[in-house]
Amino acid sequence: MLDSIRNAWRIPDLRRKLLFTLFALLIYRFGANIPVPAINADVLSYVFSTTLDNTIFGMQNMLAGGALSHGTIFALSIQPYINASIIMQLLTVGIPALERMQKEGGEEGRKKIAAITRYVTVALGLLLGFAYYMMLRGYSRGGNVIVTDESLWTAVVIILSFTAGSAFIMWLGEQITEFGIGNGISIILFASIVSRMAGVVSETYTNLVTGAMQWWVIPLVLAGALLLVAFIVFITNAERRIPVQYAKRVVGRRMYGGQSTHLPLKVNMSGVMPIIFAQSIASFPATIAMFLGAGQDSMFNTWFGSGSWLYSIVYFLLIIGFSYFYTSIQFNPVEIANNLKQNGGSIPGFRQGKPTTDFIKKVLGKVTLFGAIFLGFIAVLPTITGAILSVPGLAMGGTSILIVVGVALETVKAIEAQMLMRNYKGFLE
Repeated sequence: MLDSIRNAWRIPDLRRKLLFTLFALLIYRFGANIPVPAINADVLSYVFSTTLDNTIFGMQNMLAGGALSHGTIFALSIQPYINASIIMQLLTVGIPALERMQKEGGEEGRKKIAAITRYVTVALGLLLGFAYYMMLRGYSRGGNVIVTDESLWTAVVIILSFTAGSAFIMWLGEQITEFGIGNGISIILFASIVSRMAGVVSETYTNLVTGAMQWWVIPLVLAGALLLVAFIVFITNAERRIPVQYAKRVVGRRMYGGQSTHLPLKVNMSGVMPIIFAQSIASFPATIAMFLGAGQDSMFNTWFGSGSWLYSIVYFLLIIGFSYFYTSIQFNPVEIANNLKQNGGSIPGFRQGKPTTDFIKKVLGKVTLFGAIFLGFIAVLPTITGAILSVPGLAMGGTSILIVVGVALETVKAIEAQMLMRNYKGFLE
């Protein structure tokens, strides 16, 4: 990874892209520390540290880089955009007009869908901003409230500030994707999680000093984290290769084809997206609780906390479901089989057409199931381990490592693809 970044830095065009990405992340982290008016950040931080860190809000706070627990303008982070993307992808599958717009509309169709996604993001930002405001009104500390002014005008300012922050993050992510390196939303999510590492180290030190954690737990957790990273990298790079044989054909005086190749099916084809999508859907009960102004004694915080068994089961099943959903969007066996047939390719032992399609679907289903179980297992394992070892915050470790490692690998591949493209361009010149 470091070698790829070092080599990319030597290329002026890629160096500008890297600098643009770093500058955009600097703006993001700066905005994550700008407070929203009429919110007592000290009381809010105390409520999070004592009550909400082990709930779904602790997970959302991690994805927001700590902005949620400080009541800043970026408190909602990329949550509205992710939810809007889920809604649009579901609608694209269910509504034929949107499906035609995406597949047959070309670049213009994709721009229209992107525009609709932005509008949905703003609408969800308003809803989540209102929900978060209602939640803040339900918490206090020793008589000190979080929202210091509950007038109508102040409520409008707070909600619009949250909404504007989420819309700006969406725009910033699009700018990184267009002018920077990698997927902008994933890069912002990566920066949010990494920015929380200093707080995790500080919390671990405090637990050691106060005796809340035994010293032998730290090397055990570190060794487990290293093994987890190695396992994630191994599965992420693993693939199932289907052999493909191309028939020989004569065009003019030359003979083409006759070579053997393979069709690669990645075990974890959907990357970290099922994790992000599942987390968004799993937070719906907590969002409803925010609308109702539920306090710290609410059943939502007990039943749907990130360390609860109910949340872990729902989270696991959602990851498997979204893995299949996302894979079906990315990979179409019918289209692959038709392309092989048109180019004279075939899978040994299977006739072209429907038999080839059925075989690819069968293999894809098995590979996707293994990848989905892998994602779900990694996401839920730290919850189980944290409950056994009684380590605070460990329930979020698996998801964090999955996202960080997945985004890092995707970004490195994007950098290598950019360098490869420029090398080919140099050969052509």
